[in-house]
Amino acid sequence: MKFEEIKIENFKIKNNNDIFLIAGPCVIENKNHSIKHAKIIKEICDELSINFVFKSSFDKANRTNIKSYRGVGTEKGISILNDIRSVLNIPILTDVHECYQCEMVKDVVDIIQIPAFLCRQTDLLLAAADTGKIVNIKKGQFLAPWDMINVVEKFKSSSKKIILTERGSSFGYNNLVVDLRGLVEMKKLGYPVVFDATHSVQKPGGLGGASGGNREYIPYFANAAVTVGISGIFMEVHEDPNNAPSDGANMIRLDKLKDILVDIIKIDKLVKNNSIGNYND
Repeated sequence: MKFEEIKIENFKIKNNNDIFLIAGPCVIENKNHSIKHAKIIKEICDELSINFVFKSSFDKANRTNIKSYRGVGTEKGISILNDIRSVLNIPILTDVHECYQCEMVKDVVDIIQIPAFLCRQTDLLLAAADTGKIVNIKKGQFLAPWDMINVVEKFKSSSKKIILTERGSSFGYNNLVVDLRGLVEMKKLGYPVVFDATHSVQKPGGLGGASGGNREYIPYFANAAVTVGISGIFMEVHEDPNNAPSDGANMIRLDKLKDILVDIIKIDKLVKNNSIGNYND
């Protein structure tokens, strides 16, 4: 199978290249908090020689409850992301929910992310593609992995800078399940595939007015996903998840990140130095 290779800053991502990391707090809380997390994650990744893209959201427009914290807002959030990129010299990813936001973020971020709930929104996909930026499209919880071909075909009409991310599938009410077949099937589309290890343990609306989650499963799911032979791992992290304003139940503690990455890197090297994960090549 031929895999597309995409350049991000000074490294390239591809399903059979070394694993890279997308990580950061779910939502921007303030400038100092975001820079602190980005700096610590970068130091860990530099030590472990793993390429890193910082992720955080300026506006969580899909929160369960109208009273839930959404973020610092578009203009302030974009300014903070720009500061992080400039100060730490790291690539940036953030998500958009409206077409007009694509134009607003394109000069600051390296990767625009389409949320899972919006992955079939044609106008949003095309607006993101038209920026010329790399676009990470999260597979909807409601979609079969092979149905992502239709999403890809929409996007390809304007751009081929595509990353596809698996984040779990709906399993009854208030629950998700991880099916590794999804990673295998999306690899067949030829583009870099990422596994979102934190949102995959989410329990959407599981707390009534908010989403719950089982963060203790994150390392196991991440390790299992890497055996398939993918390009990247997505993990939201926070210094104090229990008191995080968004998605705390399914974020990992910042001080646990290094140990989790050590195992991921070992498995990734084993897989990519052997035939494992490349059965369809």
